[in-house]
Amino acid sequence: MKIKRPALSFWQIWNMNVGFFGIQFSFGLQQTAVNPIFSFLGAHHEELPLLNLAGPVTGLLIQPIIGAISDKTWSPRWGRRKPFFLIGAITASLCLFAFPFSSELWFAVGLLWILDAANNTAMEPYRAFVGDKLPDDQLTYGFQMQSLFVGAGITLANFSLFLFQDWFSVPTEAGTLCSTTTEVVSIIPKWVYYSFFLGAIASLATILWSVYKTPEIPPSPEEIKHIEEHSRKPLVSRLVAPFVEIFNAIGHMPKLMWRLAGVYLFQWYALFVYWQFITPMLRTSMFGISDGDNEKFESIMAACNSGGVIGTGDVAFAQNIQSLSEQALAQTGLMNGAYNLVTMVVALLLVPIARKYSSKMVYVLSLVLTGIAMLSMPFINDQYALLLPMVLFGIGWAAMMGIPYAMVSKVIPEDRRGVYMGIVNMMIVIPMLIQTVSFGFIIKNILGNNAVNAILFGGVFFIIAALLALRLHISKEDEKIVV
Repeated sequence: MKIKRPALSFWQIWNMNVGFFGIQFSFGLQQTAVNPIFSFLGAHHEELPLLNLAGPVTGLLIQPIIGAISDKTWSPRWGRRKPFFLIGAITASLCLFAFPFSSELWFAVGLLWILDAANNTAMEPYRAFVGDKLPDDQLTYGFQMQSLFVGAGITLANFSLFLFQDWFSVPTEAGTLCSTTTEVVSIIPKWVYYSFFLGAIASLATILWSVYKTPEIPPSPEEIKHIEEHSRKPLVSRLVAPFVEIFNAIGHMPKLMWRLAGVYLFQWYALFVYWQFITPMLRTSMFGISDGDNEKFESIMAACNSGGVIGTGDVAFAQNIQSLSEQALAQTGLMNGAYNLVTMVVALLLVPIARKYSSKMVYVLSLVLTGIAMLSMPFINDQYALLLPMVLFGIGWAAMMGIPYAMVSKVIPEDRRGVYMGIVNMMIVIPMLIQTVSFGFIIKNILGNNAVNAILFGGVFFIIAALLALRLHISKEDEKIVV
């Protein structure tokens, strides 16, 4: 049965969501900088999807489990959800600090697994935390406020990459890319380090702000009794309980969530394609780096690492490719920062629009706009003209990060909010998992190993997602679940 929650003020909702800024700064670096770092360390196009396996696997395993565990947790001192996103933030901060020091591809991939696990530990309890605090008529507002901080965190992460490249990139470093002693200086540009250090600080500081400023609502006497009964069960039973809870919740899942799963299959597959291949696309469409250029660069760098003798022409070629690759990464930061800046601006503006025209139609339109943005990007090669499709992308991202969660929150039982929010995340990471294991084959054998074609592929998937979103509505059966 739904419990009546007191309405919160603007600043209470603001303080409650500040911690999402730090979590999303970390995700912003993952979206924009991690795949280029993999490329700097020698990864090929067809390898990028599989190297991102950490995100969907850790999300699939950790978020619903943590959600189920947090539903059965209460500490008068630490609360129900706070311990989880605090532990996640501390671990993520340590990973962000270490990431740019990666000297080998395997080390960077390993850190990504730990970083993703930490972010997922923080993410789901935070979604449930917002749902715990707000009455139904403020849910859309609360989750759109969360979208605002999603946009703010990722915006700063991406703009920091663009600005730090402009401020701190040292042209003379290119001359040491393959030195006369045949030792290779760190391929990861030094200016990238500063963004990761800033992210490490933001991740921890903003979570601490929300933990300090926002008290959790104590469970009802019935919930405390249920939690105490659970804590007295044998250890094995408690360990198995989250999995039983997840499967049971899936069996009773509202129809709205089943339909949303179909939308998410295409939406999140396409988003993962975008995050992996936007920088490779720019390397080709804007900076003219061909597959042959990439192969030549990699052979030169391999010769440098093995101590071979490199001619001055090849050294100059490698320096130019490295410089263009850094510019492509900075351009990605500018574009991703732009769409997240738009997300910040429009996130709360979508609330009255969703009330007037329905959440479903706003969501459908957001998916169409994002599809149009992706379909247009490969045909624009001006640095600032590329910001125009990012406006559409930002409107879409604002809706995607808020409206579906508000819709789901209205059709799930309150005492199982954590596990159901975890299941929503499963709907996100399963498409990502499918993408990581399938798209390497697709881009290599169907799309000509061409990053431009990958972005166009993602645009088509967004249009399909929009068509499926037309089926989203709250049925009478869904209403019965929360009565």
